[in-house]
Amino acid sequence: MAFPEPKPQVPQLPQHLLRTIDCQQGAVRAVRFNVDGNYFLSCGSDKSLKLWSASRGTLLKTYSGHGYEVLDADSSFDNSQICSCSSDKTVILWDVASGQVTRKLRGHAGKVNCVQFNEEGTVTLSGSIDGTVRCWDNRSRKSEPIQILDEARDGVSSLKVVQHELLTGSVDGRVRRYDLRMGQLHVDFIDSPITCVCFSQDGQCTLSSSLDSAVRLLDKSTGEMLGEYKGHKMKGYKLDCCLSSRDTHVLSCSEDGHVYCWDLVEGSLSLKLPVGKAVVQSLSFHPSQTRLLTAMEGRVQVWSAEPEEAEEEAPLS
Repeated sequence: MAFPEPKPQVPQLPQHLLRTIDCQQGAVRAVRFNVDGNYFLSCGSDKSLKLWSASRGTLLKTYSGHGYEVLDADSSFDNSQICSCSSDKTVILWDVASGQVTRKLRGHAGKVNCVQFNEEGTVTLSGSIDGTVRCWDNRSRKSEPIQILDEARDGVSSLKVVQHELLTGSVDGRVRRYDLRMGQLHVDFIDSPITCVCFSQDGQCTLSSSLDSAVRLLDKSTGEMLGEYKGHKMKGYKLDCCLSSRDTHVLSCSEDGHVYCWDLVEGSLSLKLPVGKAVVQSLSFHPSQTRLLTAMEGRVQVWSAEPEEAEEEAPLS
């Protein structure tokens, strides 16, 4: 007698709130998992950057050195360095263990919205309201960038780098993909200011959110629109979007206090996660697990697909 095949498991979504962390650094402008998801960074309006344990929610280190609010941060592949950017027009490289500033990179003419290491941690890329992306050599002591990309006609709001490809989103309504190895530029026009861009995990698609309250999935090579996700509110804030760790769902912050989560293929709303009563400013999906970080006002929330394990509960007397 043949048994029926087990149904494929429906990918779960992070809908259980594990903990809320009061970061005590003013408004949290961005929250970011590190490469393996064991730690996360929170960027504060009080000029500080903080490193946390993702599993325990405990503060590990505070990094102080920016002159104005911190807007974005990234940790290197080996967790030895952090880069951060700020409204003070600078990018700072930090030594994780000592908390010391190793380099302060100046050259942008306005606030720096986004920053990321390349995969080897040898180059830092920063995007600014001045419309440029600057590439800095972390191994050189020179203060000038090794490359300046100035194709954007307005501020660069978001950037992601994977291997030799750089994806940028700009207030001019364009998503630009640079093939840094081939020296090529591909442009997709979306008729609304872009707030966030990212690659899919398989590298075949790009995701972008914009101020017309829409998130769009585009085929990377052809620019064809594969999906459009709506229902959230994004009219006046620079908010994050992302894909789940297995490319099954599209997630976006919203100004109505929720995180919206759509099925990537069907485009249907799978989950409307109630975070609070203010704007959900930032989010970050765990690189391998079904975990999510959200930031609202001065707090970060940690979400999981399952409630916290039962053995962590206090024993019954």
